[in-house]
Amino acid sequence: MKWLIRIFFKTIRAILGPILLAGDWLTTPRGIKRPLDEQTQLDEATQKLTLYQFKTCPFCIKTRRAIKRMSLNIKTLDAQRNMENRNQLLQGGGQIKVPCLKVTDNQGKDAWMYESKEIIQYLQNNFE
Repeated sequence: MKWLIRIFFKTIRAILGPILLAGDWLTTPRGIKRPLDEQTQLDEATQKLTLYQFKTCPFCIKTRRAIKRMSLNIKTLDAQRNMENRNQLLQGGGQIKVPCLKVTDNQGKDAWMYESKEIIQYLQNNFE
């Protein structure tokens, strides 16, 4: 019975995943237009941010859309298919849960944020 449930959910993901990605692509938000020097400063400030994500995760899509809306240049890593990224997420943050924003401070210390609402709130407070 367990295998039947797994097959059911894999089928649902296989059907809904491409639909979610197509909807995201078709309705991609426009980013904020900033002067070049201001955008350059912002890009430098976001270099120490990394978003671990699954491509079709609805909460990851929500977070990526917020990043796009704010015109932030944040590195994204696929933790679903790339085992190296998945292991980094597990070792650094302690769990495989996405979206996860890794914030590295000036001393090189990492902080890991796991909730999409918290991530978006953090980005709005610090970069908008």
